[in-house]
Amino acid sequence: MQAWLAAWSVTSSAGDFHFLTFSCFHRLPYLGTAAARDLFESALERVRLRYRLAVAGYVAMPEHVHLLVSEPRNGTLALAVQALKLSVARRRSERPFWQARYYDFNVRSSEKVTEKLRYLHRNPVARGLVSRPEDWPWSSYRHYATGERGTVEIESMHTAAQRGYEFPEGFEVERTKG
Repeated sequence: MQAWLAAWSVTSSAGDFHFLTFSCFHRLPYLGTAAARDLFESALERVRLRYRLAVAGYVAMPEHVHLLVSEPRNGTLALAVQALKLSVARRRSERPFWQARYYDFNVRSSEKVTEKLRYLHRNPVARGLVSRPEDWPWSSYRHYATGERGTVEIESMHTAAQRGYEFPEGFEVERTKG
């Protein structure tokens, strides 16, 4: 699944990757429908483009979200998260939609990137929502497993290969193994 991470070290001169978690208000399942999760994915892609941040992975669960993202090239991470949350909340009827805060863990090594991707991709299985990660459409898992392009562009070796192995401005790639 994340084999490319074992052989390559991807770093961003814009700063560390961030493993973010934020929840719906009182952890209510406001993302409990396919339509709500589809809306979240569309909003994430718009924010990715607007703030020029790399999304390495994500999962949208019924009552919370996990993201693995770079520092944005435009604006701050806090502004990008605020824009994402606001974009979803404005299109939904539940009020308030999100908890006010979010959890941010700085990811400084390729080992931690792999650990966080495995965690978020396995989250729907651990919660009993599906039996296999590939059965949960609202995550980046299938991109890593097959190279499939979904609603959200995932920054990976698959994506770089489609661009002739060019990474976004500010990213450095170094082969670390075999």
